[in-house]
Amino acid sequence: MNNWNERTSLLVGDASLQALQQAHVLIVGVGGVGGYAAEMLCRAGIGQLTLIDTDMVTDSNINRQIYALHSTIGERKVDLAIQRCLDINPAIKIEGIATFITEETLPDFLAQHAFDFIVDAIDTLSPKCALIYEALTRKIPIISSMGSGAKKDITQVRFGDLWETYHCGLSRAVRKRFKRMKFRRKLPVVFSTEKADIDSILLVSEKNKKSTAGTISYMPAIFGCYLAEYVIRKLSQHD
Repeated sequence: MNNWNERTSLLVGDASLQALQQAHVLIVGVGGVGGYAAEMLCRAGIGQLTLIDTDMVTDSNINRQIYALHSTIGERKVDLAIQRCLDINPAIKIEGIATFITEETLPDFLAQHAFDFIVDAIDTLSPKCALIYEALTRKIPIISSMGSGAKKDITQVRFGDLWETYHCGLSRAVRKRFKRMKFRRKLPVVFSTEKADIDSILLVSEKNKKSTAGTISYMPAIFGCYLAEYVIRKLSQHD
């Protein structure tokens, strides 16, 4: 058990591994993207994770989400994430919160915790913008995932600033919301330069969500790995 992360230490060094072990990361959304981000952060030796997601596994999640199996349908994603992370690293401090974050609840929640980094893997607009706004206003480091749906080419996944992204409907919607708020700050994001396959997008009538897109197994995972790499690099000071 004492040597499970020796390969990580061999690559990044003992000091960087210790920095990861002392870090507390908040991940909001542990579905296709956030679930893989949590997995990679846990395996890299992050010392503490707080996970927020209110959803339960459904059969439509199985094509892309790490916790989604036929045997886990109907179970809460945060509960499954906790079980898996503890099986990877029994020493990790981990909390799962099954709630839907809002503009009203976020300020108090963030004030009560000391997060070293926030991973935004939310796919609905209002809570996503609320989280980004609060994090940037409070100067909490954050990396945000933009849309991975309706896309297939992993070679077009990029890091970038929100205000310089293109061919991304979610980025456009976030920018539009912030422009109305007269709020403009640099925001590191993961996005794809690939044009969306419009034939794979369906219009829906859901709260904070106007459409749903077709997905392929590897794209959310790639986005999640990008998010984790950014956090690990920043926390371990390997810029």
